[in-house]
Amino acid sequence: MMLLATGINSAPPSKPGCPTSCGNLTIPYPFGTSHHCSHDYSFLITCNHSYNPPKPFLNSGSIEVVDISLDGSMKVSSSVASDCYDKSGAQISGTVSELTLPKFLISSTRNKFIAVGCDTYALVEGSDEWKQMSAGCVSWCDSVESVVNGTCSGIGCCQTLIPKGVKDFLVDIRSFRNHTRVKSFNPCGYAFVVEAEAFEFSSSDLKDLQNRKTVPVVLDWTVGNITCQEARRDVSSFACQANHSGCIDSSIGLGYRCNCFTGFRGNPYLVDGCEDIDECDTLKPCEGTCANLEGSYSCSCPKGFEGDGKKDGSGCHRKSQINGSTLLYVVSGKFLIMDSR
Repeated sequence: MMLLATGINSAPPSKPGCPTSCGNLTIPYPFGTSHHCSHDYSFLITCNHSYNPPKPFLNSGSIEVVDISLDGSMKVSSSVASDCYDKSGAQISGTVSELTLPKFLISSTRNKFIAVGCDTYALVEGSDEWKQMSAGCVSWCDSVESVVNGTCSGIGCCQTLIPKGVKDFLVDIRSFRNHTRVKSFNPCGYAFVVEAEAFEFSSSDLKDLQNRKTVPVVLDWTVGNITCQEARRDVSSFACQANHSGCIDSSIGLGYRCNCFTGFRGNPYLVDGCEDIDECDTLKPCEGTCANLEGSYSCSCPKGFEGDGKKDGSGCHRKSQINGSTLLYVVSGKFLIMDSR
């Protein structure tokens, strides 16, 4: 069967007896708020109730979790690096942006590295298990009028891709002339890794980044550090527990993910977590009568009509009428055809 990315529907997202949320975050298994509720320590979410509402953090650290998806992605909150100067060119403040993860990777396809400023250059450094990697860009302009909203091509804003396979990053931001020529409208430079779809540059960002202190960053997560074939050998630790679910090897490195089969949805990491989709109700695929089947559906036409009954197929149309009949006889070894009309 084909596999589809899953979402959470009517089935409980977490193990029985385990919290399903922390503050505004829904927590689907294999993530959980205790060792009993999570698949292993990598998926532990610490719910800090000293905040109102409570805040979820990855493992027992300080990385705030914003969203978790069963498609193998997770959003966390990351700080913005900045450097600010006074009229004389002396630095008056600065912040750092860095993120270090115990296991999951920083998505190279769903994040970008952004620098904002009219006298700014920035570098992002990351590492995998074997080597250091870096990327950077330069942002320059001489007036607010020269920048174009929605464009991040080096005039007031620059961007570059994130190196693939990194588990951490450190942002280094600097200035060529300490913002002395652009102080009136751009006293600070800013740099950060951010979910690509979550940031669109505006000239208003040049003043104070519209008071943003944190931005969302997308992580890629997988289960374990082995392939599906290896993981299936140990039934007790194999994460794909649901009937009608399958295992997919990671495309970003070691590990695997679980998905519900086509025609099912829910949480493939839980027993009975993948539920049948009623295509007749959700898709309404038939012109005629729709019958929901396990993992599929069928269409049929009413009496007097023919076709496959599908909206994207031949549909239903009236059967052709036969006004007469043709008779075939064999006489003395010859065929005689007679039309009774």
